[in-house]
Amino acid sequence: MGRFSVTYWLGAADAAEARARALDLTVEQTVEIPRDIVPHGYVEDEILGRLEMLTPGTDARGGYLAEISYSDDDVGGDFVQLLNIVFGNSSIKTQTRVEGMTLSDAICDLCPGPKFGAPGLRERTGVPVGPILMSAIKPVGLSTAELADLAHQFALGGMNLIKDDHGLAGQPTSPHEERLKACVDAVAQANAKTGLASTYVPNITGPAVAIFDRAWMAREIGAGAVMLAPSLVGFDVARTLAADPDFDLPIISHPTFAGANVITPTTGFSHRFFFGLLQRLMGVDAAVYPNFGGRFGFSREECLSIAEGCSSDFGPLKPILPAPGGGMTLERIPEMQAAYGHDVVYLIGGALLRERADLVGACRRLVETVRQF
Repeated sequence: MGRFSVTYWLGAADAAEARARALDLTVEQTVEIPRDIVPHGYVEDEILGRLEMLTPGTDARGGYLAEISYSDDDVGGDFVQLLNIVFGNSSIKTQTRVEGMTLSDAICDLCPGPKFGAPGLRERTGVPVGPILMSAIKPVGLSTAELADLAHQFALGGMNLIKDDHGLAGQPTSPHEERLKACVDAVAQANAKTGLASTYVPNITGPAVAIFDRAWMAREIGAGAVMLAPSLVGFDVARTLAADPDFDLPIISHPTFAGANVITPTTGFSHRFFFGLLQRLMGVDAAVYPNFGGRFGFSREECLSIAEGCSSDFGPLKPILPAPGGGMTLERIPEMQAAYGHDVVYLIGGALLRERADLVGACRRLVETVRQF
């Protein structure tokens, strides 16, 4: 029988406490009954989690790292159940954090991963090397015509990806389908003038009954990718869409509603796992997250760990592109290039919108600056 493994950080004073807590995880995440009444045979030998390794922690938190393996049989070909095994009831515990994961063949079959990944996204945007540039049309409250005009100007300025703000849904000022059609047309008109391949990325986040309809509508009308917020709509929504052989648009994830999963170092998930490995399991092609030095509190090290999680070996799953945003400015490009290198999407919104009087010119200056490195 195949097995996959999850690595947890455990806050413990010594090895004995860490071992006890790790063994508790093997039970809590699988059979959820007292260890002494676990049925002998198949349940004990196969379904019960196994503590494979316990080692001291290697960072300032101290503690211990526990690698625990789980049976593919327990997953049963169900992605939601996979997540339940990875960190179900134990997510409620303190001093317990998911750090990493290894895959089995069965998990790879269940999670084919990104359809496009970094290589496909580069092909779609026409940016074979160097950072891809993305911005957002906003704020909520603007009319469809005003938002489409912003999309047009961003495309004229050479932005590769032009996405909805995550707060744009179906408000009366700009209903979803109306905005989708207007922005696709606005970007296409700009591309006809520039010869570029700028792409409009609608936000398809919304009620459960509407998400897939919005995704297919985006494909039919001519959007180049879609964006959704997995922490709002459910992680399996992204995986289901990505795994559909007939859905051929890249997926960009947005981090709204995700913060509580990562912001403390002793609970939840590591930044690397949540914004890197988990996104790839879901089949996301680029993951937006808060950049260091901006208006959120992610550190440089945490952000670089996300980039590593997006690109490191993870079974057969394709690498994806990290998309740091929030407080990005033209002046910070050298700093960002030094940190991230070339395999990155820069999400720059407010800094460009501040230059509304010459938005096209501001975008072109950004493009010129980035291409210097």
